[in-house]
Amino acid sequence: MITFDLITIFPKAFDSYLAESIIKRAQQKKLIKIKIHNLRDYTMDKHKKVDDRPYGGGPGMILMVESISKALRALKSKIKNQKSKIRIIMLTPAGKKFTQREVERLAKYNQLILLCGRYEGFDARVDKLVDEKISIGDYVLSGGELPAMVVVEAVARQIPGVVGHKDALSEETFAKGLDYVEYPQYTRPEKFKVKSQKSKVKIMEVPKVLLSGNHKEIKKWRERQSKKRK
Repeated sequence: MITFDLITIFPKAFDSYLAESIIKRAQQKKLIKIKIHNLRDYTMDKHKKVDDRPYGGGPGMILMVESISKALRALKSKIKNQKSKIRIIMLTPAGKKFTQREVERLAKYNQLILLCGRYEGFDARVDKLVDEKISIGDYVLSGGELPAMVVVEAVARQIPGVVGHKDALSEETFAKGLDYVEYPQYTRPEKFKVKSQKSKVKIMEVPKVLLSGNHKEIKKWRERQSKKRK
């Protein structure tokens, strides 16, 4: 059995889809387990705020690193079997393309933790808290909930017993696509402390240029930081 943990700010967005078709049957048969986690439950802000304006200016809001870090720590603390194969995945247009080969690879894990983005994306320091970033295509959606459902269904189909006919999966196909370019973004706090597995404290900081107010230099920095997804 594989467990999917979905972290989102819109937990009800999954209600209908996950209660239908093969996903519903797979859960009933205990072939897969799906857990939805509201990111707002992990914020220290009394207003349940999980986003803020980007340092250096720019449109939209950025999901803050603190609540995401807290949510991931909480999920990891509940893992009983230390030998479980776990993968933490950020769903973002900046991720590597989600292909059938990736589906088959992810199906070998016991637990997949999926981070659903919103607004203009994640504070770039969240990159250090995940194992990989995945994109379902070269287009923009309002959030990561739909991509999460795509990943859940595609991976679940690889679990024996989920798809009815034993030869059904061998006849499916997939396609290749283009790359995506983006620069790192940050929001509050300016400094964030995180503990490593060896209990060493590491301070992750926002690049100084983004705090300078010099928009010409910020633009140059962003251009240098932009790179193709691998």
